[in-house]
Amino acid sequence: MTDLERLVELLSSERAPTSVSDPAQARDVHIADSLSGIEPGRLREARRIADIGAGAGLPGLVLAAELPEAQVDLVESVSRKCEFIAEAIAELGLGNARAVCERAETLAAGEGGEAYDAVTARAVGRLATLAELASPLLTEGGHLVCWKGRRDPEEEAEMQRAADRLAIEPIEITEVGPYSGSRNRHIHLLRKNGPTPDGLPRRPGMAKKRPFGSEPRGK
Repeated sequence: MTDLERLVELLSSERAPTSVSDPAQARDVHIADSLSGIEPGRLREARRIADIGAGAGLPGLVLAAELPEAQVDLVESVSRKCEFIAEAIAELGLGNARAVCERAETLAAGEGGEAYDAVTARAVGRLATLAELASPLLTEGGHLVCWKGRRDPEEEAEMQRAADRLAIEPIEITEVGPYSGSRNRHIHLLRKNGPTPDGLPRRPGMAKKRPFGSEPRGK
């Protein structure tokens, strides 16, 4: 049994903090979906990856299994979810993965500052919020890879307005169909284009509460 097959069993078990209990469905909505971001996100080039808001360990656990040369840190502040991630890493024997039980802002202010080639985020917030969390974690030239659903013009415009303040620029958006029945799935690729701006990271929670770029034009 491969690591990904064992991961399907873990994710469809009762102790997994997910709403999917059917293995076939878990294979699609978790594994196939997580794999869909590897190529458009240029993740095979990364040697250190931070998966922020990792939840049940997605896409981080899948990336660690598929990219054995990369070190994957799964960043999750909810203790119950972080405990599951740590248990899954141990059961799968993923020596290139670790659970980081703290907020992304706290990690960025310490050992994680400008330490990662790539940051991933799957369904955990608006683009400008994710870019703010990612910027102080990324090396210059590093990439933020976001798994998103239907495109939102206002959300994308908000990201464009925030780009200079975050030293992160949108590069491309790839439509993906990772499994039969998937609709409107997109991978957003962004690149850090300079040093971390002064003032980042902000206090925990501020990126979500008051995201840069949310101000009307001209403000």
